[in-house]
Amino acid sequence: MISGKTTLIAHLGWPTETFKAPMIYNPWFDERGIDAVVVPMGVKPETFAAFFKSLFTLTNLRGALITMPHKVTTMGLLDEASTTAKISGACNAVLLRADGSLLGDMFDGEGFVRGVLRKGQGLAGKRAFVLGSGGVGSAIAASLAKAGVVALALADAHPPSSEALAARLQAHYPQLELVVGSRDPAGYDIVVNATPIGMRADDPLPMDVTSISPDSFVGEVVMKAEHTPFLAAALARGCRVQVGTDMLFEQIPAYLEFFGFGSTTPEELRRVAKLNY
Repeated sequence: MISGKTTLIAHLGWPTETFKAPMIYNPWFDERGIDAVVVPMGVKPETFAAFFKSLFTLTNLRGALITMPHKVTTMGLLDEASTTAKISGACNAVLLRADGSLLGDMFDGEGFVRGVLRKGQGLAGKRAFVLGSGGVGSAIAASLAKAGVVALALADAHPPSSEALAARLQAHYPQLELVVGSRDPAGYDIVVNATPIGMRADDPLPMDVTSISPDSFVGEVVMKAEHTPFLAAALARGCRVQVGTDMLFEQIPAYLEFFGFGSTTPEELRRVAKLNY
């Protein structure tokens, strides 16, 4: 039940049809007796900046979750950003502080890395390939670098995005080996699709899966289905995989702490979640 006392967290993106967060946060809030709710709000890119500024004048708003296609744009609308958000060049959580200022952070990469580690896949000393250098891809690359990978290959349909990400990574991790522009996943221990490819039924595979070693660990960010065609193809090759929602479940405890709601575990979130595919 939403009342006049309910604390709001906006979930900003477009389109909203694939949003999963409300079906995870809201059941957890209900079970814990927390009077808060995550509300999906579809905002097109051309109206986002104006809407964002108006949104944060609400007196019952705690903050916002930011998803595609607004994670990069949000960086220019903040008063302060975390180091991870700066490296990523993107933001997926905004906190409205008591003084009215906006603090942005980025948890996509942290969620992805925590999921990989929990599955027993080490990252220190490994080589990783990340396709997609937008908000989520940049965040994953930044967190992989923090976790100790020795090499990162970056590619994007818009090459300047990968080049800019490589420059930001190099500034913070000068010893990191960087390969920019190649879409070939051969020879990498960790392979990640960090693009929207797979959200539509007629999408092609994001990369040549036959080039991926069966020993590689393959991750996905698309949440349209639990096993996207890309992950299904990777499983058929014998790869271990991480589904898109794993990244979401792993990062939500960090979000809850950021917004001041305490914390939880991915297992607890999965138990109460009401996900539909």
